[in-house]
Amino acid sequence: MGFLGFIMAIISGALMSIQGVFNTGVTKQTSVWVSASFVQLTAFIVCIIAWFITGREGSFGGLFKIDNKYMLLGGAIGAFITFTVIKSVGALGPAKAIMVIVTSQVIVAYLIELLGIFGAEKADFDWRKLIGVALVIGGILTFKWE
Repeated sequence: MGFLGFIMAIISGALMSIQGVFNTGVTKQTSVWVSASFVQLTAFIVCIIAWFITGREGSFGGLFKIDNKYMLLGGAIGAFITFTVIKSVGALGPAKAIMVIVTSQVIVAYLIELLGIFGAEKADFDWRKLIGVALVIGGILTFKWE
């Protein structure tokens, strides 16, 4: 299962990079909120279709039974993710923007694990992970160096 997770992560990263470029292109011809709305609407449509095709596992009523209601903010956060990706790709270009985005993801994800917040299993501090983050930041600085 680890290998499949790795492949899915690679596909996810590639799709996020492509989506960022596409959304930025749409924004140039419309506006950032029109583009973000279209992204969220089409994502909703694809999810509903996939839900029907895959056998309708779970129900929307289950959303009202979620223990930690703040977890339902994922969709709203998604709108701001779309907005910030569009703005960063437009300002920095795809490669620089995605490098900074991914670095931010790694840092925040590690802090979530380290502190055990949002229901994540708490992880012990590991110097190797901190060194890894420092290397990624060094890579960004090297990439950006002109």
